[in-house]
Order: sequence, then C-alpha cells, then structure tokens
Amino acid sequence: MVNKKQRRAKIKTRIRGRVSGTAQRPRMTVFRSNKEIYVQLIDDRNSDVRPENGSVTLVSASSRGLEGQGTKVEIAAKVGEAIAQKALQAGITEVVFDRNGYLFHGRVKSLADAARKGGLKF
Repeated sequence: MVNKKQRRAKIKTRIRGRVSGTAQRPRMTVFRSNKEIYVQLIDDRNSDVRPENGSVTLVSASSRGLEGQGTKVEIAAKVGEAIAQKALQAGITEVVFDRNGYLFHGRVKSLADAARKGGLKF
C-alpha cells in the first residue's frame, strides 16, 4: 500500500520530468509545511554558478514572520503577492508553476492566484 509521502514523491517526480526553469522563465516551486509556506523561483539550467546540479534560486519568499495575520490561506496569498513583487523587481515576468506534488487547491491555489494578480504570467 502506498502512503501519502510515497504518493507525493511519485507525483513530484512526474512533474519535474516535464517542468524545467530557465533564466527568462524560471520554475516557481512551492513547499508547504504544516505551519509555513515557501516559494522559490529557480533557474534549472544555470550551470555557471553551480556546476554540480545546475539549479540556482533567483528569488524566494516565505510566510515566516507572518504568523497571526490571518488564516493559512490568507497568509499564502500574501506570500504570492510578495514573490510577484520580488520577481518583477528582478525583471522576471513569466514563470513555470511547479506545485511540487501538492494538489492545486487551498494554500497552493491561493498563492498561485495572488502571484498572477501581482503580475506574474504562468
């Protein structure tokens, strides 16, 4: 029987086989824990900086420090707005969304919708 972690790992592997980020259109990946939510814009093809794995984080945002400012879904929306603002300042307008094996609802959807509203194109 497959448990939840194994199921998510299988989905994550399948998604990462199809999704890859570049400097012009980085991969926007989401990590969701029980308390926090994190998002990064990653360039998977930049081997100049890190030749061992080729991935470089360009911009990141998280919900750390936003505790007590609403529900987890509302905080995820704030993180989505923050990543959109940071990405636009870095000159990034288009991203490839990587939900990282999580279902596209709740906090993940709230973050994605807020990032779209903030000016990022998926």
